[in-house]
Amino acid sequence: MSIQQAVNQLEQKKLYSNGLLIIGIILIGANLRAPLTSVGPLVTSIRDALGISNALSGSLTTLPLLSFALLSPFAPRMARRFGMELTLFASLILLTLGIVIRSIGGVPTLFIGTILIGLSIAIGNVLLPSLIKHNFARNIGLMTGIYAVSMNLCGAMASGISIPIASSSGMGWVGALGCWGILSLITVFFWMPQIRRPLKRHKDVQNTQKHKSMNLWRSGLAWQITFFMGLQSFIFYTVITWMPEILEQKGLNADEAGWMLSIMQLAVIPITFIVPILAGRLQSQRILVIPPALFLIVGIFGILYGSELFIPVCMMLIGVGVGTIFSLSMMFFSLRTRSTHEATELSGMAQSFGYLLAAVGPVLFGWMHDITHSWTAPLFMLIVVSAIIFVVGLRAGKNEYVTAQ
Repeated sequence: MSIQQAVNQLEQKKLYSNGLLIIGIILIGANLRAPLTSVGPLVTSIRDALGISNALSGSLTTLPLLSFALLSPFAPRMARRFGMELTLFASLILLTLGIVIRSIGGVPTLFIGTILIGLSIAIGNVLLPSLIKHNFARNIGLMTGIYAVSMNLCGAMASGISIPIASSSGMGWVGALGCWGILSLITVFFWMPQIRRPLKRHKDVQNTQKHKSMNLWRSGLAWQITFFMGLQSFIFYTVITWMPEILEQKGLNADEAGWMLSIMQLAVIPITFIVPILAGRLQSQRILVIPPALFLIVGIFGILYGSELFIPVCMMLIGVGVGTIFSLSMMFFSLRTRSTHEATELSGMAQSFGYLLAAVGPVLFGWMHDITHSWTAPLFMLIVVSAIIFVVGLRAGKNEYVTAQ
């Protein structure tokens, strides 16, 4: 075999390996929202079937967020100890197990499975941005856009087809939630080649940075990014949980309300692909913060005071707003750090405190509705949160790096 032939073979193997990695990233992204967004349209059915309260049914969204907050700080340590690929593989197995347990049909298994799902998704949330930064340093924006599109597309599908699956399968909400175990199981098999990839490169990066004291919790910029990401999640998970019921009271039926969530998430797909690429080409991302904050405010006002005719437009505005902010958050983990190690630490910090903040959203929103017997005060709360996102986003978008003290 000639030297040229050997080189060609190595290049082909590298292309094949990178191709499998890209497919694996896309599939993991597909699992990061669908198991959660499928719950929103089914909340009423679950509540009625199991005889649980509004507050307890709202916690079906809050529990995964608390799981995100609990495990996110430890995900970087797990990745350093076992490698990113193996840690992600274990999280996929845990996700599949959680979906199966959640779909058994009882109240205890419903909440146990939900917690396991939240713990598994937390790992993917934290590690994917840094995995992309490490393996695709020259194409961070493109790869972030690709996995964000996959995540939002499957999240939208999950919201839209939950009610049809529940009504046509004969298994009700149990079958509608359990079907997502098929996707996670497929992802497990596609990710298996990655656990055989050499881990030395990860360990080399880790070893060269072990002596550095990472304390991003003292960084003002890190906190701005954390609030930017966390408040976006506060709005997203609140909307996913309660918007179907709000829309039903405005005259839509359950199927139509579920599809409104799908429209919200489908509208963001082109945005989540374009925004990371654009953000990666700009030195400062401040200009990208202004439109999504305005979209959120206008969209929520429209839901509150607009007619039924304008609901699809309002949902698209909300979707584009939260999707743009989410994409910018994922990019900030890479753009505001100098290394994969720092990106992982920042991702862990932002998603830990950020999702803890987001966990308050669905419960607080439901509580405000219970005491006011109206959706006006809760929706105005989301408008205030949108304004705060604008303020912290201007700081997070500034062209500088986080400083670890």
